[in-house]
Amino acid sequence: MKFQQSAVGLLLLVTMTLSGSAFAADDEKQPNRLDALKRAFGHVPSRVFGSPDPPLPFRAERVLPKLKLSNPVFVINEPGSRRLLIIDQQSADGASRLFRTTDDPGSGELETLLDFPKSSTAFSITFHPRFAKNGYIYIGWNGPHDGDEKHTIVTRYTLARKAPYKLDSESALEIISWASNGHNGAAVAFGNDGLFYVTSGDGTSDSDTNVAGQGMDHLLSKLLRIDVDHPDKNRPYSVPRDNPFVGKKNVRPETWAYGFRNPWRMTVDRRTGDIWVGNNGQDLWEQAYLVKRGANYGWSVYEGGHEFYINRKLGPTPHVKPTVEHPHSEFRSLTGGVVYYGKKFPELRGTYIYGDHSTGKIWGARVEKGKLIWNEELADTTLHIAAFAIDADGELLILDYQNKQLGGLYTFVRSSADSRNAKFPRKLSDSGLFTSVPGHRVHPGVIPYSVNAPLWSDGVHKERFLLLPATTGEGDEQKPTQINLKPNRGWDLPDGTVAVKSFALEIHEGDADSRQWIETRFLLREQGEWVGYSYAWNDEQTDATLVDAKGIDRAYTVHTADGGSRKQAWRFPSRSECMVCHSRAAKYLLGLSTVQMNKRHDYDGADAHQFEVLEMLDLVKVKWNDGETKTAPEGLKQLVNPYDEREAVADRARSYLHANCAICHIDAGGGNSQMNLEFTTASDKMKLIDVPPIHHKFGIEDARLIAPGDPDRSVLLHRISIRQRGQMPQLATTLIDKPAVKLFRQWILSLEKPAKK
Repeated sequence: MKFQQSAVGLLLLVTMTLSGSAFAADDEKQPNRLDALKRAFGHVPSRVFGSPDPPLPFRAERVLPKLKLSNPVFVINEPGSRRLLIIDQQSADGASRLFRTTDDPGSGELETLLDFPKSSTAFSITFHPRFAKNGYIYIGWNGPHDGDEKHTIVTRYTLARKAPYKLDSESALEIISWASNGHNGAAVAFGNDGLFYVTSGDGTSDSDTNVAGQGMDHLLSKLLRIDVDHPDKNRPYSVPRDNPFVGKKNVRPETWAYGFRNPWRMTVDRRTGDIWVGNNGQDLWEQAYLVKRGANYGWSVYEGGHEFYINRKLGPTPHVKPTVEHPHSEFRSLTGGVVYYGKKFPELRGTYIYGDHSTGKIWGARVEKGKLIWNEELADTTLHIAAFAIDADGELLILDYQNKQLGGLYTFVRSSADSRNAKFPRKLSDSGLFTSVPGHRVHPGVIPYSVNAPLWSDGVHKERFLLLPATTGEGDEQKPTQINLKPNRGWDLPDGTVAVKSFALEIHEGDADSRQWIETRFLLREQGEWVGYSYAWNDEQTDATLVDAKGIDRAYTVHTADGGSRKQAWRFPSRSECMVCHSRAAKYLLGLSTVQMNKRHDYDGADAHQFEVLEMLDLVKVKWNDGETKTAPEGLKQLVNPYDEREAVADRARSYLHANCAICHIDAGGGNSQMNLEFTTASDKMKLIDVPPIHHKFGIEDARLIAPGDPDRSVLLHRISIRQRGQMPQLATTLIDKPAVKLFRQWILSLEKPAKK
C-alpha cells in the first residue's frame, strides 16, 4: 500500500484529546492535528519576511568570475600593471601554488609562477619599494626546512619586469626563518620607512603551550623589523639601530612589537605609515592592532584586552589593549584588512576594512592620533574571507576561500534597496504564525517537530515548529519545495523558511504546570542568508515583543523544592549571537538535520515518524526499513536522547557531544581544538579519546580530553562540570547539566584503559 493511502487511514482512525495541549482546539469538532496540517500547509499568513533593521551600507559582489580558484588564500596587485598574483592551495598534496593573471584579469587565464614544496603553505606576498628596478618580491611561507621540522620562512625571488615576466625560481634567497608549526604569522610588508616587517605567531596550534608569547629571546609572537637593503656580512639582513630593544640583554633585536597569538594579515597605511595587524584570539576574543613601537599585546597572559593566563610572567613592557576587539558573538576568526583610499566610496577613505572568515561579516575602523574614533559593521556576506587587497584602481578586493573552484574575488557595491519590512512583526501576535499567542497555539499550517538530542539550555522546556513555503521560485521557475536529507549537519531549506523555538521556564522547580513562556526565537532565511530574531514574553503570557538587535539580559525568580528561591539568568541573544551557534560550518540549522529529525513525534495524540509527515506534505522522499509501520528510514542515522538511560551509554554520550559541542568542534566550525565531535565521525577520527588537550589542562596531571577509565583526568568532563572560565558549552548556559556530568562519568568509566607501555 502506498504511503498516502496508509496516511489517510491513520488520519481517519486517530481520536484526539487536545485539552491542555499547545495546540488545544476550541471544540471537539476541530480536525485532528495531522489532517489540519495537511489542509493548512502553504496557507500560513506569515508576516515574517524582510527585516526590522536598516540594511548595512554595502554588499559583496563578485568580480572576475572566470577565475577558477580552489582554495585561494592571498591576492595582491603587481605594481605598475593590472596583473594579480594569487596564492592558491590547488595542488593535490596540499602545497601552495603561486599563480598570476594576465594583463586582463577578466580573461580568467592563470599562469603558474611557482610550486611550493610538499606540505608547505604560503601566506603572504609583498613587493620591494623599488620593484620596478630590482624585480624583488618577498613571500612568507611555512614548511619543512632543510628536511627538518617546519619553519616559517621569508624568501626573496626576482620577477622579470619585461615580457613574459617570468619568476626566476633559481633566484630564491632565504631572508629569515624560525621554527614554527601552527600559528605561523608570515605576513610580510615594507613600511613607509623602507624597512621590512614580518609577523610571527606563537608557533603552535594550542594555547601557547611553549609559553612563547611573552618570551623575548626568540622570534615567535612578534612583529619583526629588519633592513633587507643593507645586509650584514653573515646574513641577508641587518637590524635597524632604532629598533626598540636593540642592546637589551636576552632580547632578539629584530623585535618591533610582541605578544601576538596568531597574526593573520598585516597592512601598511600608505598615507600615514600606520601598520595594522589582525590577530586571531582563542577562547572569546578577536583583535586588530594599530601597532606601536615596542608595544606588548599580551598573549598569553592576556587574550586581547582580557586576562587569560594571568599567572604567567609578562614581558619587559606593559600590556597594551587592542585597537579594535570583537567577542566571539560577533567574530570567530578575524581576517586583517587594508586601508581604503579609493574613489568609489569617499565616506570610506582612510578606513581600515577587515572581516571575519567564519561569519563573512566586514567591518570598518578609523583612528585619529592613534585612537579609535569609529568602528561599525559595513557588510554581511556569505564569504569565507581569507584576505583583502587593493586593485590597480585603488578599489577593494575581497578574497573568498572556498574549495571546488568556488572561491574567488569580490568587491563592495552599495546596498541598492532597503530590506526593512515596515510591517515586520514587533509582536509575536503580529507574525501570522499563531492563531492565538495566549496559550501558544500555532497556525495549523506550521509544522511541529522535535529532536532526538536537545541542546542543553539550563533545563528549560522547549517547543519547536517549522514554517516552510509550499513552493520555491517564481513564474516558470516555480516548483514544489523539496528537502534533501543530508546525512549530517543542517538541511538546505528555501528562502521564506522560518524555524521557531519557544522556551518555557518552570517557575516552581520540578512542577511542569508552573511553566511560563519566556522567549520565542525565529530563524529566518531570505536571499540565501539566515538571521535570528528573539521575542521576550510578557509576565501576563499574552504576547511577546521583538528584542533589540543587540539583545538583552533578564533574570527570573525560580522557587526551589526546599522552599527557597534562586535567580535564573537568561540571555535574549543579539542578532549576531544567534549566528554563533547557527554557524556556516554547522549549515545554520541545528535541530533541522537528519540525525536529529529521524524520530517519531506526538502530533497531539497522533503518533507518526517525522519523515512520514514530511512525506505526506510532499517535502521528502525516503525508503522505509519495514514497510508501513514507518519506524525509521532506510540507511539514515539518528541520535539518541542523552537523558534516556535505556539507551547505550556510548550512544548517549556521542549524541550529547553532537548536539552541544559539534556546533563548533567540526571542520571549520570555529572551535580552536582539533576535535571533530559529529555523531557521524568515526571514533578513531574524533581526536578525543586518550588525546592530550592542546588548550587548558586546568591543573590536571597527565590530562587527556577523555582519559579512558579515568574521569578525574578527563578535561572534557571537567569543562562540562563547571560554570566559569573554561566551561563547555561556552555560551547560552549558566547552570551545570548534572545528568550530563553523570552520563560522561559513566561513559568514561566504561572505556577500556590503554595498556601501559
